Parts: sequence; structure tokens; C-alpha cells
Amino acid sequence: MTRHKLVNGEKINLTPAEETARDQEEAQALIDQQAIKDAETATANARTTGKAKLKTGEALTDAEVEALFG
Repeated sequence: MTRHKLVNGEKINLTPAEETARDQEEAQALIDQQAIKDAETATANARTTGKAKLKTGEALTDAEVEALFG
């Protein structure tokens, strides 16, 4: 499927090089989104394990301290 761009209000087809660049940008955006989700999950997990460790008196990891206390 051919992609387009607007230049001065005129619809122009992307060149093959521009399409390749756009594909790479979209792929990188998906990778970045997944990295953000992974970081949020890791923080939530650290918060959960940190709370459990506080209740039992175990030592906390640096990630757990950061998740609990900022």
C-alpha cells in the first residue's frame, strides 16, 4: 500500500526510501512502547515484593526501595 504525505496541501506519494524510513520509525515506536510497558511492570512488581519484604522484615533491593519510596 502506497503511503502519502501532504506538501503545501497536495497529496504526494512517499518515495521508497521515505517508506523504508517510516517503517523503521514505526518499528522503533513499537519497541519504545514495549520498553515503557516493561518498565512499568518491573516497577509494579518491585513495589509488590518490596511491600511483602517489609512485612516480613527482609532486606529490600535498590529497585524495591525506589519503587516504594521514589
